[in-house]
Amino acid sequence: MKFNTKTRYALRTMLELALNEENDEGVFQKDIAENQVVSVKYLDHIIASLKAADLVENVGGKKSGYKLTRLAEEISVYDIYRAFEDELAIIDCLLHGGKCPTKHLCVMKDYWTGLNQSIRSNMESMNMKELANRHISVNDK
Repeated sequence: MKFNTKTRYALRTMLELALNEENDEGVFQKDIAENQVVSVKYLDHIIASLKAADLVENVGGKKSGYKLTRLAEEISVYDIYRAFEDELAIIDCLLHGGKCPTKHLCVMKDYWTGLNQSIRSNMESMNMKELANRHISVNDK
């Protein structure tokens, strides 16, 4: 399993917004790009997807900063993942409607299902506030 670049950069974008959650003016796109080492042009696509998923919003008009739509502790890594991906499935047969030609003899499906659920649970339990706190802790040393 590998996260695509948009999802990874979206996590970094959301981290930057969580780190600045108290800023009523939001965070400007150029500052997110600079602080999280993401190109401004690529960030356009990421922010558009995060806005469509109702995870971020503009604070003011077109030339304003961005902020989270909910508290950082209410936004999980899985929420961000879902802004860019369909449901989590580490193998194709776990997708809804996924077909498996060896379904009748497969002893691995329970294992894959459990592993998939463990990964999803981990992603759902990690929120942006916790990641922001970890970032602050690491950078204060």
